[in-house]
Amino acid sequence: MLIAEKFIKSLGKMYGRHHVYTDGGTWYDEACNILKLKHYLHSSLEKSLMKRVNQYFKDRIENFEDYFLCVKNESNLFHGHNWIQFFVSLYDDKSSNKNDFLIPLQEGVNIS
Repeated sequence: MLIAEKFIKSLGKMYGRHHVYTDGGTWYDEACNILKLKHYLHSSLEKSLMKRVNQYFKDRIENFEDYFLCVKNESNLFHGHNWIQFFVSLYDDKSSNKNDFLIPLQEGVNIS
């Protein structure tokens, strides 16, 4: 419960105080009571949709990584972050029919 409380408190510092929606873990309810936040439970439909979206995202990233492997032995977090950023940019461009495709490269990216 202490970890959930610290996590929710850190989110509150970054994004302000909001209602908290969770999947029903008892530690969230206790943490919200301590932080004086309103706690709501997701419906089974919402839980199902979130799981499907997360699984879709993980599958697409894994398939993308299968075709464009990291050839470095010392892969760092920049590599994973850049793949996710690239995937999101591709999805955004495809869904909004944009023709411009610019991704800011970060440190540690080898494009050759």
